[in-house]
Amino acid sequence: MNALPAPIIGLIVAVFVLVWLVLRTRVHALIAMLCAACIAGLIGGMGIDKTLSTITSGFGTTLGSIGIVIGLGVMMGRLLEVSGAAERIAWSFIRWLGKRREEWALALTGYIVSIPIFVDSAFVILYPVAKALAKSGKRSLLTMGIALAGGLVVTHHTVPPTPGPLGVAGIFNVDIGAMLLTGMALAIPCVIGIVFYAQWLDKKYPHFIPATPGSEELKQTLEQYHKEKEQKNLPGLTLSLLPILVPVALIFLKAICSTLATFDSMSGIDDHPVVKGIAFIGNPIVALSISVLLTVYTLVPRMDKHTTAERLEEGIQSAGIILLVTGAGGALGAVLRDSGAGHQLAQQVAQLPVSPILIPFIIATLVRVIQGSGTVAMITAASISAPILAQLPGINMLLAAQAATMGSLFFGYFNDSLYWVVNRMIGISDVKQQMVAWSVPTTIAWAIGGIGVTLLNLLFGSGGSWLDPLVPLVVLAAIILWARYQPLKQNVTGAVKVK
Repeated sequence: MNALPAPIIGLIVAVFVLVWLVLRTRVHALIAMLCAACIAGLIGGMGIDKTLSTITSGFGTTLGSIGIVIGLGVMMGRLLEVSGAAERIAWSFIRWLGKRREEWALALTGYIVSIPIFVDSAFVILYPVAKALAKSGKRSLLTMGIALAGGLVVTHHTVPPTPGPLGVAGIFNVDIGAMLLTGMALAIPCVIGIVFYAQWLDKKYPHFIPATPGSEELKQTLEQYHKEKEQKNLPGLTLSLLPILVPVALIFLKAICSTLATFDSMSGIDDHPVVKGIAFIGNPIVALSISVLLTVYTLVPRMDKHTTAERLEEGIQSAGIILLVTGAGGALGAVLRDSGAGHQLAQQVAQLPVSPILIPFIIATLVRVIQGSGTVAMITAASISAPILAQLPGINMLLAAQAATMGSLFFGYFNDSLYWVVNRMIGISDVKQQMVAWSVPTTIAWAIGGIGVTLLNLLFGSGGSWLDPLVPLVVLAAIILWARYQPLKQNVTGAVKVK
């Protein structure tokens, strides 16, 4: 039996140390990734100087491609929070979709708002809307809250300029515009699946609404809510959506022009002045810079210079640690590539019965279960799998990047901060009911997203198999069956508990 090559041994030890440090110690994921990168390089035979130089260059290269975009995205998101634009979007969608479709309005709001705003903050801002709708419309608070959180969490995990997907795009070296558009498309069926599940929760827990239906206060809640929004100085819907839609539209135009330039009949189109202009303003850095300017001068026009600067800096501060973790992930990936571990593992992966596109999906899923953070899970999966998949011919790296982001949605649990935010604000205290309410919806999104990625890989990638979608589908079926057959026990307050 041949001994394992030193680079592969280094990778195995590095991953073990990474997991142990994150799971069993107080060491932050940033330090854990840097330690793993050092171990992988030294055991892999790179030497001290080569290991350190590779870590430095890998860190800088990754942040060089996406660092500015992350900074601009969080600055825009912070102003969307303080300006009331998120509330305006929610209120407008609710009025448009009308009565009895409030959960769809909340999910659509979450889908849009979470693209620039951090998911925890967005849920705290918008949850009062869900609560008011549940009380006034005699709807399940559980359904309203989960639909909102579902719309928020999916785009937060899959669509730039959220830092996690941006970091994955940088590590896989894929176009940010393509990552954004693909993520938005794949997120739609995931959100739809969560809304259907949220509606089923109303049937599963019919007595969850704690207030007594029919009271005068209950009937007047929605009227009071609309009156408050009409009197509150919120920005208009067009201005609220403008900073979100403009960069998406500009990036989309650039992607169309780039695609047209690949056709023989359109050769030379990229030299046209108009196309060059679109390529410039459609660059994510320029597009998001325009978006930040729009946010400053349209959403908070009366805010003074110093306050505006403080709000923008608050956004940057919130992204600081994510930038560092993303850079550390890029450093780990660079070490795995330069040590030869990626090339050697690629030869082994090519012989496995699973498709290579599932490697980042599976790694992200495992890391998510182990340590909870979706961002860390997708960055770790990208760092480990990108050097491996780069050695395999025909792999669609865009779909591989999306596989890493989708895998990070799996089973939100105790070690996920959003798990506690959602359950505590909705008012769920029983552990099993918390899992039914939030762990299962995130797994539904994980499964639908995984199926979507594997189907796209069959059409546009290589090495795929029609058996690939069965992997997430089987797990989803098991989770749904578990949730379906949880016995109920009603307590005296009218809420429902699970035995």
